[in-house]
Amino acid sequence: MTGAVARRRGTLGFAIFTLVMIVTCLSLGIWQLQRRVQKHALIAALNERLADAPRALPEQTQWGTLTPAKDEFRRVSFTGAYARLPDVMVYSSGSSVRNDVSGPGTWAFLPAQSADGAIVAVNTGFVQNTMQDRAQQDRAVGRLVTGQPVKFTGYLRFPEAAGTLTPSENIAMRLWFTRDHLAMARALGWGEGGKAVAPFYIDLESPVPESGIPKPGPLNVHLKDDHMQYAITWFGLAAAVVIAFGVWWRAQRNTAAS
Repeated sequence: MTGAVARRRGTLGFAIFTLVMIVTCLSLGIWQLQRRVQKHALIAALNERLADAPRALPEQTQWGTLTPAKDEFRRVSFTGAYARLPDVMVYSSGSSVRNDVSGPGTWAFLPAQSADGAIVAVNTGFVQNTMQDRAQQDRAVGRLVTGQPVKFTGYLRFPEAAGTLTPSENIAMRLWFTRDHLAMARALGWGEGGKAVAPFYIDLESPVPESGIPKPGPLNVHLKDDHMQYAITWFGLAAAVVIAFGVWWRAQRNTAAS
């Protein structure tokens, strides 16, 4: 009798464990399907923003309402002039949003002053600067700073956060490894004299320099969409657990009958 009770308890315990595994796998599969729906909605929204006609650059009074979720990649235009302030090169090993860019190289970040006096950081484009050479970067961007008004067209972007393994910036070389224009502004004094620094930067689409360097251009957002594969994997694991439990249950019954 004691042995039968022990077997029933063991069976019940294994059945509960199996049920928990099945529920967990099914939940994760459903979650991946929900993530897929959200990802498709995000892709549609981003593609819509990228295809829109450029809008006026948000005014300073609107800056506090801007968020990456609803405003990143919006096309904008404004007139300004590159400020005579230090530029920054940002190391890149390639680009997930520019089909025409392959690394390694650097992005050329320059501060521009808009018509209302605010400083707007502009990613003027890609430079094939494999050694992060400051002299090469200076030659690429020096001809841009003419003091003359320029009509900029590009995309709203927001600063990146550095990862745990991201190298620290080299202020002497003005070399960064994340696109954090606010950190650049603090380190290099872009906002001195009471100038407001926009909380976003602009990925430049046009104008393109006569030399083609730095190389601006249109963006194409390609987000990874493997959620259906993950969902199928989790549902497959749930089915495998059910089959394994069925085989085990049958073996237990055969053992008890004999």
